Amino acid sequence: MDENSMNHIHLTNDNLVGSYVWKGKIDLINIIMIGLSKQLPKRDEQYKLHRLLGALLSKELTADEKLNIIGNEYDIPVEEDFRKDVGVMCNLSQGIKEDGIAIGEARIIISMYNNGFTAEQIAAATDKDIKDIEIIIRGKELATV
Repeated sequence: MDENSMNHIHLTNDNLVGSYVWKGKIDLINIIMIGLSKQLPKRDEQYKLHRLLGALLSKELTADEKLNIIGNEYDIPVEEDFRKDVGVMCNLSQGIKEDGIAIGEARIIISMYNNGFTAEQIAAATDKDIKDIEIIIRGKELATV
């Protein structure tokens, strides 16, 4: 998002006709929408929640930087289990990114192969090892059988 935001969306009772008082909990639906900007906000009371969530979900901050913000600014105890969980979370996003890149590369290789390029030509064009190209092509051929 371009800016940090927070909205409270909830039901209200507007009497349009009559003044009947309905029984029960009409305010059961309460939604809080929180928008995080790409930029981590500075330490400020208004953006306290945005800073915490932004730090936790940041792709740019290291695990140590995240833990420093969580522990020092929010007085949340940073125990060893918590450190491991944050490390796993950071590595998970990196793994997802790497998987996405690998899928994109494989699609390009398959497209080149389908358009008549040889494995050698594809390897030269992509700077990949010929064995890796052949594995991707073989995997595509097995998937279509």
